[in-house]
Amino acid sequence: MKTILVTGATGFLGRRLVEQLKAADPEARLRLLCRAPSPFDQDPAVSVARGDVTSPDDVSRAMEGCQQVYHLAGAVTREPKEPGWLYRLHVEGTRHVCEAALRHGPQKIVAVSSSGTIAVSRAPVVHDENAGYKHEIVGEWPYYLSKIFAEKLAISYADSRRLPIVVVNPSLLLGPGDDRGVSTGDIELFLQGQILATPSGGLSFVDVRDAAAGLIAAMRSGKPGQRYLLAGPNWTFRRLIETLAEIAGVRAPSRQLPLGASLWGARLLRRLYPLAGKTYRLDEVSIKMSSLFWYCSSEKARGELGFETRDPVDTLRVTVQEARARLSRGTRPS
Repeated sequence: MKTILVTGATGFLGRRLVEQLKAADPEARLRLLCRAPSPFDQDPAVSVARGDVTSPDDVSRAMEGCQQVYHLAGAVTREPKEPGWLYRLHVEGTRHVCEAALRHGPQKIVAVSSSGTIAVSRAPVVHDENAGYKHEIVGEWPYYLSKIFAEKLAISYADSRRLPIVVVNPSLLLGPGDDRGVSTGDIELFLQGQILATPSGGLSFVDVRDAAAGLIAAMRSGKPGQRYLLAGPNWTFRRLIETLAEIAGVRAPSRQLPLGASLWGARLLRRLYPLAGKTYRLDEVSIKMSSLFWYCSSEKARGELGFETRDPVDTLRVTVQEARARLSRGTRPS
């Protein structure tokens, strides 16, 4: 009987992956490496290995006897106070997974990175897996730098140690189940009326359910040492916001400002909002990121993995519904 290890199973993508693995292969044993109490602790269909991906001993114990490994453990943050923590989590965590795999010999490992390691530019260019790393653009953001270094490390293990590891690079994850609002927080800001001008850049996004299916396809058909971009449409932020406005029944911002004006306006609003007892939550990092283009192509994943994506409007509709529900419950700051 096959045993599958999943790290990062409690995250937005991880929970969807576990659901799909349970449905796709009911006979498989699922083992989840979790560092804290999780929603899966009482689930009879899985076993929880308590531990942390930053501990090599915890990772090795969890991987023993596993035939497949999905490495998703990570943190999505735009402006961490302690960037060293991100490097320990992403880079050293990936190293511990790779070293444990060399000892225990699973058949394949799928490691999750980000499309932002390679698919970002100052002009509307669509990137594929051959695009180089964008240190010069994302260098001020520790999240993307740590993902670049973790991805390089994983591929180096495939090249030099013949480790059967595949890297997948999802674009922005949207859709149902983002209980913490990590990936869908900007949509909450829009619904709260805090996005007052349309950003000048563009993005790619993918439904979390399609991304989870893409991970399973990468385990089945992905080639070791290769990366696969998992993405849906490439839209300008104007198109995204106008579509969200139509779905939500609200008015879209009429202005589109250059980066400098947007940064200046946000600084002013951060001073003015407290006078009315409110908080202006749109931070400078998000504004800078929205002036860039995060376009990418999933043709390789579609051709080699059979990757498919659903209608993006359906994804946005359920994202808006859940974001509104979180806001109405008061589970997100106002």
